[in-house]
Amino acid sequence: MNTLYPAIFEPQEPSGFHVQFVDMENVFTCGETIEECLFNAAEVLTGMMECFLENGTDIPRPSENVEGAYYIAPEVKVQSALLVRWARGDRSLADIARAIDSSWPVAQRLENPHHWPTLKQLDKAAAALGKKLVLSLE
Repeated sequence: MNTLYPAIFEPQEPSGFHVQFVDMENVFTCGETIEECLFNAAEVLTGMMECFLENGTDIPRPSENVEGAYYIAPEVKVQSALLVRWARGDRSLADIARAIDSSWPVAQRLENPHHWPTLKQLDKAAAALGKKLVLSLE
């Protein structure tokens, strides 16, 4: 499961870039330099993902192998909430709470983009969902 979203950087006149996320037409930003665009893109992606998660909005999976795209990740709290939501699918939070031997509020916080779940909680949730927790530093 991947949370790296492709974004296309289009040069603008007289300077700078317009940044458009391939999978979400309503998520875009801009910047003067590539570095500024990367920073702004991560911020706007994080903010939009937080809103989508809080409102229960369906979040598209990121496209892969988009030519010329920069791949942007939201903040780690949003990534973990998004991955748990995707892995949970149609299972209820009550099912997850039972599977991880915890309470419903604990299971609910796993999908809260403002909550920092522990690695132990994420590992137990992944196992309960038939997944394996894998960490990566990039």
